[in-house]
Amino acid sequence: MVEAVSCGGVVIYKWKILLLYKNQNGRYMGWVLPKGTVEEGETYRQTALREVKEESGASGEIIKYVGKTQYTFKGSEDTVSKTVHWYLMSANSFFCKPQSEEYFADAGFYKFHEAYHLLKFNDERQILKKAYYEYSEMRKNKEFLKRKFSEKKL
Repeated sequence: MVEAVSCGGVVIYKWKILLLYKNQNGRYMGWVLPKGTVEEGETYRQTALREVKEESGASGEIIKYVGKTQYTFKGSEDTVSKTVHWYLMSANSFFCKPQSEEYFADAGFYKFHEAYHLLKFNDERQILKKAYYEYSEMRKNKEFLKRKFSEKKL
């Protein structure tokens, strides 16, 4: 068995989530979150940021680490045990452009319920749910603190 490590991001802008659509040689591969393999000398954070940029063209900024997923699949010569480390990220616009070299045919930002149902893999749906909850809590707390601070000014 071969061990592999990837990193990726749940990228959010204005409450919408970035997804990529993979279509290899006309074959439906599904909607996924951006992620990719750690290169030598890279930290997990650097990999996540690079992969989001390469695969989607979107510029992300890491907010926090949200966990990892693990799965196995049959490679060309051996079984691969993959661990993916995920980061909650924010984008600064809706701009995205799918990386055609990786067979991404489309990219876009979707409302949570749309993204959740579009995602092909259950482990990505679960990490999306966790990241979106974290994002929601952070935004609620930020709004609460903003209101509380402005009330003190009165």
